[in-house]
Amino acid sequence: MAFREVPVFEVREVLRLWLDGRGYRAIAGLVPPDRKTVTKIVEAAVGLGLDREGGVGQLDDGFVGSVMAALRPARPDRHGESWAAIAAHHAKVAAWVTAGDVPERKMCELLGREGVFVPERTLNRYVDAMFPTPARSTVRVADGEPGGELQVDFGELGMMFDEESGRRRKVWALVFTAAFSRHTFVWLSFSQTLSTVICGFEEAWQFFGGVFRVVIPDNMATIVTNANATDPTFNQAFVEYAQSRGFVIDPARVRSPQDKPRVERTVAFVQSSFWAGENFGCLAEAQVAAELWCRGRAGLREHGTTRAQPVVVFEELEAPRLLPSPVGRYDVPLYQRAKVHPDRHIQVAKALYSIPGELIGEMVDVRADTALVKVFSRGQLIKCHVRRPAGTCTTDPNDMPSELTDYAMRDIASQKTKAAARGPAIGRFVEAILDGPLPWTRMRRVYQLFRAADRYGDDRVELACERANDAECVDVRVVIRMVERALEADADDRPVPANVIVGRFARDASHFAANTSEVTR
Repeated sequence: MAFREVPVFEVREVLRLWLDGRGYRAIAGLVPPDRKTVTKIVEAAVGLGLDREGGVGQLDDGFVGSVMAALRPARPDRHGESWAAIAAHHAKVAAWVTAGDVPERKMCELLGREGVFVPERTLNRYVDAMFPTPARSTVRVADGEPGGELQVDFGELGMMFDEESGRRRKVWALVFTAAFSRHTFVWLSFSQTLSTVICGFEEAWQFFGGVFRVVIPDNMATIVTNANATDPTFNQAFVEYAQSRGFVIDPARVRSPQDKPRVERTVAFVQSSFWAGENFGCLAEAQVAAELWCRGRAGLREHGTTRAQPVVVFEELEAPRLLPSPVGRYDVPLYQRAKVHPDRHIQVAKALYSIPGELIGEMVDVRADTALVKVFSRGQLIKCHVRRPAGTCTTDPNDMPSELTDYAMRDIASQKTKAAARGPAIGRFVEAILDGPLPWTRMRRVYQLFRAADRYGDDRVELACERANDAECVDVRVVIRMVERALEADADDRPVPANVIVGRFARDASHFAANTSEVTR
């Protein structure tokens, strides 16, 4: 049978009633101990010198403590026979505990096979006492100054039908809790992307009416890209957002909920008090209900720790100390690394943007918001484009090679200008070539004409183009043949140079003439 230790106040009450002249049976009817226990208590007290005529002044703490010690069983360790039986087999129990694969219920069964029958609960207490696990300890985190800290964490709520995707999706709650007042804001979403997190922060600043100086988030990937207790790596986009709003990021350690205890408890409160049992039609309806819940049920309740209403404490002490609320919505940028393709373009959000040609094959850093696309190489800004929609291409002529700029940009006007600079006839001939619809489809003919002018000279091509213009001919191949034949004709009229060496056995041409008179005779 288990031993029940009589509490101090019961021992004192038994002795008080006995000094008042009551008998054992009467005392047992007024206190929890039975008559036998009452008898033991009184006999122990009398043995220690309790006088029935001395009054209740004798029952000081020291005397009652002596009576308690006299009543305690004569066991130094205060354990029973079962505990002693287990202790006799300590080595076996230690081996089972060290192995780690023998549950305590099985230990009782194995001991029973050897004739040692002990209660499982006693074995549990023996194992806990003799083989204790390292005790967890923590310290209470101070609330800090009003308006100083805002703790943030994601919590899973449940499933809801998403009208955009047409299917049921998991709903997440981004919970913001002020460390000092415990005032709470909840932002609902179907995802945990960077845009969702920043949008939630923007709504939180509007809800609180200002910005907290320090934000203590969980190690969510959208904020912390590489978690570390002392030197975490933050998401570049979120750091830029924190800089624009003026708060400092102080993330909690990995698997350390004690670093943000205020919001940890609030997440469970949101799940049980706000979401449980509700049936919202859509996410927008749930968000409206969440804000009403934050201001009413959560904000006006008496907090179990502060014993005050969070919204009242926030409005009186924290709201005046917050940083000013931001004006306008934050433009969430896109950060990525892109490779410069051989065509001197990079792809950003499925749109193409030109880059200077000397960077072909290299990786560049890109920051794109709704207005601009900025390209950086080794920390230096090298290009800035206006943001264009997906599927479009933006090309700066200065990024293309000078000899290919006109062709790449389909610059017809530039082709005509260059042709006129070589000669008026060449200019008119090129205008005739490029006249008509889809002129860029005939730009290769212009380049062919320019190459001929570079080879044979602008003067010869100018003369040939003049004749072609008179004949209303727009065929570049005809002009090139005219130039080549003119060169051949000039070659036939040129005298033989004086320094040409005549062959040693060469004969005069008259030697090969036929004598027709002799043949006739």
